[in-house]
Amino acid sequence: MEERKRIEVLDYLRGFALLGIILVNVIPLLSLKPPMPDSADAAYGRFLYLFVEGRFYTIFTFLFGTGFYLFLSKAFAKGKNGYLLFLRRILVLFLFGLIHVHFHPGEALTIYAVCGLLLLPFYKVAKEINLVAGFILLVLLGYFAIKILMVIPLMLLGIAAGQYRIFEEIKADKLAIFTGGMLVLSIGGLMYQNQYALGTLPFLQAGIAVGPLVSAFYSGLLIWLVRIKFFQKILAPLKSYGRMALTNYVSQTAFILITGNGWHFSGNITYLQSLLFCIVIYAIQLSFSVVWLTYFRYGPLEWVWRMVTYLEILPIRKERGLP
Repeated sequence: MEERKRIEVLDYLRGFALLGIILVNVIPLLSLKPPMPDSADAAYGRFLYLFVEGRFYTIFTFLFGTGFYLFLSKAFAKGKNGYLLFLRRILVLFLFGLIHVHFHPGEALTIYAVCGLLLLPFYKVAKEINLVAGFILLVLLGYFAIKILMVIPLMLLGIAAGQYRIFEEIKADKLAIFTGGMLVLSIGGLMYQNQYALGTLPFLQAGIAVGPLVSAFYSGLLIWLVRIKFFQKILAPLKSYGRMALTNYVSQTAFILITGNGWHFSGNITYLQSLLFCIVIYAIQLSFSVVWLTYFRYGPLEWVWRMVTYLEILPIRKERGLP
C-alpha cells in the first residue's frame, strides 16, 4: 500500500535529474582535457555549461528537500518518531557519501546529509517563511555566485513545496503559467550568459545565477509531459530510474571509473565521446532499473537504506501480482 501512495512525478523528476548529472560528472571523473577552441568538442562543452551544468543538480537538490518533508510527514502520520528515523536515515546517507567521496570527490551525498541535518528544525517552520527565506537566499547566493551554499535554499524551497503539496495538487493552468514564465526568464538568462566567453569568470557566474531558472523550466516541462498518457508511457523508464536514484547515482560513478579506466578512457577520450559513453550507461541503467523493479520493491542501496533507518529486515521481493 505504501508504494502505491508514491508521488510518481517525483520519481520522473529524479530520474531526469540523474540523466543530466552524469554528463557533467564524467568529465572530472575521467580527467578529460579541455577541448580545442572552435571544435565540435568546444561547442558541446558550451552546450553543457549553458544547458546542463548546475541545472540537473539543482533539481536533484530541490527534490531532496521535498523528500525530506514527505518522509517526516509520513513517519509522524504512522505514529512513529519521525525525528529519530530521519536522523538514522541521514546518518546512513552520510556513511554512503563517505565511501562514495573517496572515488568521486565532487559527490553530493555527504553535503545533502549535513544540510539535511541543519535544516531539520525548518520542518516545523511555517511554509510561508520557508518559501520566502528559501527564495531570498537563493537569489542572493545566485547573484554572488556562491554555488556550494545554494544547496541550503534549494532544499528549503523543496521543503516548502512539500508543505504546499504542489506535487500532489498540480493544477494545469498554474503549471502552464509557471512553465511559460520560467521559459521566458531562462531564455533571457541564457542569452545573457552566452555573450561571455566559455570558461571566463563572468560566464561561470552568470551560469550559477541562471541555473535555478533553467531547472525550474525543465521541471515544469517534464511535469506537463508526464500528465499526457503518451509521454507518460514513453518516459516510464525514467520513473524506475528515479525510484532507484541512490543506487543509480552511486553506480554511475562505478560504471565510469571501472569501465573507463579498464578501457583506458581516462584522459584519452573527447567531450563528445564522453557523451556516447554516457548514452551507453543510460541504456544499461534504465534497462536494469525497469527489470529490477519488476521483481523487487526497492533498489539495492534503497533497501539497505530503509532497513538501517527502520532497524528491521524488510522483504525486498515483490509478492506475486503486486504492481
